[in-house]
Amino acid sequence: MCGIAGFTGNTGSVKTTKRILDKMLTRIRYRGPDEAGAFISNDVSLGSVRLSIIDIASGHQPLCDDSGRFWITFNGEIFNYLELRKVLEKKGCRFSTNSDTEVLLLAYREFGSKCLSMLNGQFAFAVWDTKEKSLFLARDRVGIRPLFYTHQNSRLVFASEIKSIFEFPDVVRKLNYNALRQTFTFWTALSPHTVFDGITELPPGHFLEYKQQQINVEKYWEPAINGFDNRFKGSLDDAGEELGYLLNDAVKLRLRADVPVGSYLSGGLDSAVIASIIRQNSPEGLLQTFSIGFSEEEYDEGTFQNKMVEQLKTQHHKAYCDSTDISKFFPSAVWHSETPVLRTAPVPMFLLSRLVRQNNIKVVMTGEGADEMLGGYNLFKEMMIRRFWAKDPDSKYRPLLLSKLYPYLPRLRKMSPSALKMFFGYRLNDVDSVIYSHLLRWHNTSRITKMMVPVAGEVPDFVEQLESEWTPLLAGSSSLAKAQYIETRIFMSGYLLSSQGDRMAMANSVEGRYPFLDHRVMEFCATLPDEFKLNGLKEKFLLKYRYKNQLPHEVVTRSKQAYRAPLHTPFLNEQSDAYVRNMLSPELTQAAGVFQPKAIDLLLRKLTREQTSSEVDQMALVAVLSTHLLWQQFIRDFTPISDHDVLKTELRNGVTSSL
Repeated sequence: MCGIAGFTGNTGSVKTTKRILDKMLTRIRYRGPDEAGAFISNDVSLGSVRLSIIDIASGHQPLCDDSGRFWITFNGEIFNYLELRKVLEKKGCRFSTNSDTEVLLLAYREFGSKCLSMLNGQFAFAVWDTKEKSLFLARDRVGIRPLFYTHQNSRLVFASEIKSIFEFPDVVRKLNYNALRQTFTFWTALSPHTVFDGITELPPGHFLEYKQQQINVEKYWEPAINGFDNRFKGSLDDAGEELGYLLNDAVKLRLRADVPVGSYLSGGLDSAVIASIIRQNSPEGLLQTFSIGFSEEEYDEGTFQNKMVEQLKTQHHKAYCDSTDISKFFPSAVWHSETPVLRTAPVPMFLLSRLVRQNNIKVVMTGEGADEMLGGYNLFKEMMIRRFWAKDPDSKYRPLLLSKLYPYLPRLRKMSPSALKMFFGYRLNDVDSVIYSHLLRWHNTSRITKMMVPVAGEVPDFVEQLESEWTPLLAGSSSLAKAQYIETRIFMSGYLLSSQGDRMAMANSVEGRYPFLDHRVMEFCATLPDEFKLNGLKEKFLLKYRYKNQLPHEVVTRSKQAYRAPLHTPFLNEQSDAYVRNMLSPELTQAAGVFQPKAIDLLLRKLTREQTSSEVDQMALVAVLSTHLLWQQFIRDFTPISDHDVLKTELRNGVTSSL
């Protein structure tokens, strides 16, 4: 695992060009603290900071092939690199390392962009072709690893993180108003947009080719959509056997490392399944597991975590998080996320990965992806209930089903039937909309946009645009399939795998691995009948059925509990950190120019006056705080790396490595 950066052309002398590249790499050194390397030519500069996991001794980067024509800088892992190496050896390829980086480079040399469909991994990489003078960038299927770029002044600049790009001279730092509106609606800017003007994300499942100052971006993969022509025809037992086989193989591949691999144990089913499979594949080895605990009982899952530790006999470590921690580390979470967030949940994940690193573990497996693939979210149940209710919209009883979905939201538990109708009734009868499942969520969170400073001209209706774009794509799919596709395309990559995944883990130099997001698992799950995933209102039905005899009964049968952390209470109390008052002040609000001071004042009055505030109001506070922190960190107070602090990278020698 690494951080990568680079740019086309040069900025003068080797010394000047290398200093700029070194500053870009210094900014993201935490992504790869073990070593740093650079390749510089007249046409391109490539760099890497490396977290050594596979072939620690010789897997240095950037790396060139034996002809010196192709150079690669690579962030990620190719889990099936041993199998691919055999394929390449049969084609006559010769290897000088045992790394997956070299396998990836030679796979690209032999197959071009078609190599991407051969990869089982999580990756973002760049390859420079010294003969064609072309740059190739690619990102994994679901966006586990980040990759950003900007094109200006006839130059392409790219990096694993945006803050690295900001180290390049003359790159303008400015917030993008429309992308902020998207974030306050969808929880993330819609790829390829970012909240910074001029900075573009390479979308998941895409590659980019850059030649003669022309950019060509193409899609090579997208989430499969369940249709009647590709439906799994076997029984529940057949499906369970296949899912078990695929998950077992996905875990085995992800155990490939020259360092120990640990596992998260959240207390939920998904991480329990993964940890159990790890234990089955290494019964004699010491498995280290990691959990987060909360001082507030409503957020803590310690009872279920302990059940799994007892069964698996792991060496367990636990970090604790309270409101003080959330307030203290929230600015760090925003700095690493590089986007406003609507929840404080990234902070506990930051503390959890810090615990992992403190115990000298570089790699952990997690259960992310199971909810998206196997129908685990309460959002899916909510959609089904709303559809059921829409058949009899005047019913007094059908809305009551919704109050049982979110037991962790006190305000909803106490709602009267009429109040539930008002809260959940938005566009109730629009059941033919392909985005019906998410209409209510997006409507609720988009109320945050009403707090923003008005802008001249017409503001796009992003929900309407998305509905129009996806109607031809999703029109023939089931209700659940549509909801799963939307959740995978928008929320999973843009938020879950970013602000709660890669960014919080790599902030502490820890690599997360996700067996449920093995593309073979994803594609199989897309063929399953809906009732194998959401059976009535029983979520992840197949997963529970498959592992009911291998895990504690309490873990398998427990209701879905969303991973949550306190929202507004860490920031609105007498012990709040001083920065909170500054971030909410009229002066800073006016300077940032995103929100209206009066709107923030009204929000604060509401939150402090009402004992039980709404979830959306609390999310609005988090959105305001994180946006203002982002503005302060990246716009007003961003200070480039000084020459004194710059990381000195090792220049990789090759046939084109000198000017």
